[in-house]
Amino acid sequence: MQLDCLNLVLLLICVHCFNYCWSENSQQQKVSALTVVDKTEENIGTRKEEATVEDDLDPEDMEVFYPTTEWKIVKPGQAIPAGLHVRINLETGKNEAKIPDDVSEKSGLKYWKQGSRQGMVNTDSKSFTAEELKRALKLMKQEGNTEIEEGHQEKVRETFRPIKELMEDFEAMNVVMETDMEVINKLVSKFNSSSVTLEDKIVALYDLEYYVHQVDNAQHLMAIGGLQLMINALNVTEPVIREHAAFVLGSALSGNPKVQIEAIEAGALQKLLVLLATDQPVAMKKKALFACSSMLRHFPFAQQQFLKLGGLQVLGQLFQAKGMESLRIRIMTLLYDMVMEKKLIQEAQDNSAEHKEKCHQYDEVNLLPPMLEQRWCMLVPQLLTSTEHDTREKVLRTMNLMISSCRSEYQAMQGLSSLLNMLQSEYEELAAEEQRGGEQDGYFLGLLNSANDIIKKLG
Repeated sequence: MQLDCLNLVLLLICVHCFNYCWSENSQQQKVSALTVVDKTEENIGTRKEEATVEDDLDPEDMEVFYPTTEWKIVKPGQAIPAGLHVRINLETGKNEAKIPDDVSEKSGLKYWKQGSRQGMVNTDSKSFTAEELKRALKLMKQEGNTEIEEGHQEKVRETFRPIKELMEDFEAMNVVMETDMEVINKLVSKFNSSSVTLEDKIVALYDLEYYVHQVDNAQHLMAIGGLQLMINALNVTEPVIREHAAFVLGSALSGNPKVQIEAIEAGALQKLLVLLATDQPVAMKKKALFACSSMLRHFPFAQQQFLKLGGLQVLGQLFQAKGMESLRIRIMTLLYDMVMEKKLIQEAQDNSAEHKEKCHQYDEVNLLPPMLEQRWCMLVPQLLTSTEHDTREKVLRTMNLMISSCRSEYQAMQGLSSLLNMLQSEYEELAAEEQRGGEQDGYFLGLLNSANDIIKKLG
């Protein structure tokens, strides 16, 4: 390809330089690739050739000798194309020229005529059309920028991936792309299969828990029977399966009323309370408590059933059990949330029919009286000895909520007053530091206010 382009370039240079190569002495002319004449057509041996040459490629018209295969007189002033045999006729004294005898079609000399124009082309290397000559000019202009373009292309290759690779990736993505519903179907089918290993079942449950956080996905799990499958799995012999099934159940129930209703009707609450009341590993208890909390929050009917089934007693026993200290703050938080839910609903200024119905449902939930009966007034303050501010915050908050009913029990508790005074001093200092740092309504100021409220009400 490079050789062809070079030939084209040389050919064009010869075309434009031809006008400067003529002289009165034709014999001393340099080789030319293209000769154009304004002569009438003459015989050229036994063969004639016609070719089309565009006007923009024609050189300036000149008086040019038109050779034949026979000796022909060269008139004064005529230019003789290169490659001819030239002689002086001794009889006449005239200059004569002709095409060499060994010249043929293969020699590369080709004659053409267009109207009154005639000429001879040297086609030794290759015959080029006008369109090819134009392309040669274009290539010649582009070659100067080849190095720059190659550098730019290399930079583009480094920055962007080839379109072919991108299309292949997109195609592969489309092949493996599945909706959440389809994934849930496969995971449920995998868990329910008798041919998979225990490890495979655990992996399926782990993946399911991730998907059912979304409300629609949890409802789809319910629709395909997966929720009932999780509830049934709470009774299997493998503790690790029970644990992960409770985890999936808790995630599906959280903030999802439709799933909560389905689960309570399917007996999920009873099975969770059994797991909390019986001898189970701590990890199992945590997951069961999580599922139970998801079932009870913002669901007054489930809270009613919880009390009827002795759920508060189960939590009280779990709260006091050895080795279950990590669950105490979770239990207290759940009870606080349920008491607070009812209080906020009853205090809300809303006259809508929906709100009235909620109030009616929460009126049926009487959690605080049985908490007092089961000595929760004495259980909750025990957690104030924690060094964690978050735990203290939840305990102070719960004590404030119960203080109207637990005032006498708090006053009778040995060391509670001293503990509250110590917390008051600590949080005064921390709140002052917050204020010096520009926080006028900081976290520790809130804890200080809670401690002050309890001290004030007990005094």
